[in-house]
Formats: sequence, structure tokens, C-alpha cells
Amino acid sequence: MAELIGAGGLSKFFRQHGTPEIVIFAGKGGLGKTTSSASLAYHMAQSEGKRTLCFSTDPQASLSDIFEHDFYGKGVIELLPRLHVVEIDADRRVADYQAQVRRKIMDMYGLDAVPKEIDEYIDSTSAEPAMYESATYDAMAELVAQRDCDLYVFDMPPFGHGVRMVAMADILSRWVDKITEARTKVAEYDAVAASLKGAKATEDMVLKELTTIRSKIKTFTDMITDRQRTAFFMVLIPERMAILDTERALQMFRDLGITLSGLVVNQVYPVEMLDTAGLSDFTRKRILMQQQYVQQIQRVFGDTVVATMPMFPREPKGLTMLEEVAGYLMGKQTPGGTV
Repeated sequence: MAELIGAGGLSKFFRQHGTPEIVIFAGKGGLGKTTSSASLAYHMAQSEGKRTLCFSTDPQASLSDIFEHDFYGKGVIELLPRLHVVEIDADRRVADYQAQVRRKIMDMYGLDAVPKEIDEYIDSTSAEPAMYESATYDAMAELVAQRDCDLYVFDMPPFGHGVRMVAMADILSRWVDKITEARTKVAEYDAVAASLKGAKATEDMVLKELTTIRSKIKTFTDMITDRQRTAFFMVLIPERMAILDTERALQMFRDLGITLSGLVVNQVYPVEMLDTAGLSDFTRKRILMQQQYVQQIQRVFGDTVVATMPMFPREPKGLTMLEEVAGYLMGKQTPGGTV
């Protein structure tokens, strides 16, 4: 049988590398990344005394279900001392963002209303597939920029959304660079024209706004690609498709400049169950099948596995279960017993 992997858990990782400012969990939906995020946030706030914020960027987020408290669209909520949770309503955030753009256009150009063609264009942007990622990325950057917490735990959406969201930072930055370049030229021409007229050039408010946006994007992107400040973990289960998807996702994230900190293997049946009297043939086959994939995970990913969590006999939701899950995630327990 394959030996248990990942002894030491995230506690060992943090001892060796220091506690980061941001922890990101990524992986396919339904494999346990939201549970991992909630458990780590709960543990760090309650056991390590760190002011922690848990934020789901998954469009199908379930932090409300896991914590058994309704957070959706209600902003930052302090659930327990030092434990804060956010589950954003991305549609409302996009609508708020559009209203903000309208206000800025009217303020910058001294208008009473946004011209009809521009207003229709702003309305149409809500249907753009990148708007959700843009709104979510902006929310992440805004929360971190406030520096209200010691640790930010982000539950990244499934691979496709996650990669698009991280890529969005680069896309936004390039777009802002291009627009800034054009506005800088306009500002230069305005300055020359004003000089010829003997007047003083006025400040370009659009350029000022673009510079602020670019600075915010760059600061956050630099942070999430800095291994000293951000730890990036992926969650998988011992099944063939999950292993293949993880290999592909890791390459995609590497291409975006994000380096893996470790893997969390979830939903592992304890091998000791094979000795259980009266074990069903179905369960025996499931355990034996998993063991083959545990060996494959060890062979393919080696010591990048930092924690192993068992298949729990009940749903990992509610504070009592989150504390139990955190025991495995932090390495105090393994599916084979207490460390």
C-alpha cells in the first residue's frame, strides 16, 4: 500500500517559509478548495490569533453553506473574533462599477448626463465574459489594499475562471498602459497649446485616474506572484481526471508567473478501513483504486504534497467540522491517525 503523504501540513510549510500575507486555494469545483479556505481561515483566526479574511472568488461560492451563515452580498462580516468572511455579489459589483464609471465621466467632463451612445456601451459591458473576473479581481485588490487583516485567504474559482482571472490582471495592465500612453500624448499637446496661448496647462483627470488604476493593479499582481508574500495551494483528489487537470492547471499558472507552494490531497479513504470486518465490496474497490492514484500523485508531484485530508463521514460544514478539517490541513492529523 502507498504510504500516507503530506505529513506536516500547512503548519510545516509556514514554519519553513513564514506565514504569508495571502493564501490562495485553487482547483476544480467540488474537490474541497472552499472547505480548505474556510478551515484555514478559521484556524488562523481562532488558534493562531491572526486577523483573517476569507474571500471566495468562485461564482458558485459556498462559504455561506460551509460557515452556516448568510454572507452573500453583505460585505465584510466578522463571524467570530478576528475571523472575517466575504462572499461578493459579482452582478451587483459590476452594476456599482458601471455607475461609478458614469459618475466619473460626468465629473471629468462637467456633464449633467452621460451621452446616449456611451451610456449604451457601458450597459452592454455587463454582458462581457471578462466583467465578472474584472469585478472580482478588483474586489480582491481593494480588500488587500485596505490592510485591515494579517492574512487574506482566497478561494479561487475552478481552473478556467481562475486562469482567466489571473490573466485579467495582465490584460487590464496592458490596456491601461495603452490608454495611458495615448492620454500622455494628448496631455503633451495640450501643454504645448496652452503654452502658445500663454496659459497654464490643466491637469488631465483621465490620465490621473488611469495612473491610479494601473498602480493598484501592479501592486496586487506583484503581491500574488511574490512567493514570500503569497502561498498558492492546489486541491485535488486521488482520481485520474483530477491528476491530469492539476498537471495542466499548474502549467497554465506557471505561464502566468505563479509558482505552486503545495498540493492538498483530499477525500482519501483511510487504508486501515480494508481491515474492517464486513467491509462492502464497493468500498474495498474504491479504497484500492484510490491507492493506485495516491501512488501516482506521489510519483508525479513528489514532495509538493503538503497535506492529506480524509473522506469525512459527514459534510465538512459548521464550525466544529471546520476545526476537525483544519487538524488535517495543518498536519496535526493524517488519515492514518494523530501525528
